[in-house]
Amino acid sequence: MTRGAASRPARERLLAAAGELFYEAGIAATGVDAVLARAGAAPATMYAHFAGKDALVAAYLEQRLEAWRQTWDDVLAERDDPVDRLLSLFDAVARYRSREGTRRGCAFLAAATELPADHPGHRWLEADTRLLVDRLGALASAAGLESPEDAAATLLLLYDGALGRFARAATTPGLPADDPLVRARRLASAWVGAQLAGQRRS
Repeated sequence: MTRGAASRPARERLLAAAGELFYEAGIAATGVDAVLARAGAAPATMYAHFAGKDALVAAYLEQRLEAWRQTWDDVLAERDDPVDRLLSLFDAVARYRSREGTRRGCAFLAAATELPADHPGHRWLEADTRLLVDRLGALASAAGLESPEDAAATLLLLYDGALGRFARAATTPGLPADDPLVRARRLASAWVGAQLAGQRRS
């Protein structure tokens, strides 16, 4: 840990360390001792802020969701065209990945495969899904699509597929190097355009 990192508040250091380790190595594979070592914190310090590992995991997911939501909000604030705002999902996640230095797939999808059903972190996994579904539906409606729910489901499928492709590339060297978010956005744009054209003809 650097001197600058050591000067940060303990809770912030613990969340930063947990975020790095949970994302890179997995939640189940990361023990509390590894987080404490990365954060340069004592067990008593951690338990003063978090009831245990489950609470730390939930706080990590909450923090990640808020950072992602803010990034998407920022991108939307730059857009006026309704269709461009709908497609902003792909631009926002590209910006988020660049800003966070993210190399693998989606932290929420990964966590969903690891956390037991009664884990407190599920609150934030559900919140991420609701953000995506509800916002995409509202943006699709504003873009003039007659079935916003169908549009949200289609774009979410492309989004999940693109993030899954990042995870596959991280574990399988030699796959084509094209950016899956660029491809997903292109497919989404073509689908939205076809839907709007079909509506105009009907």
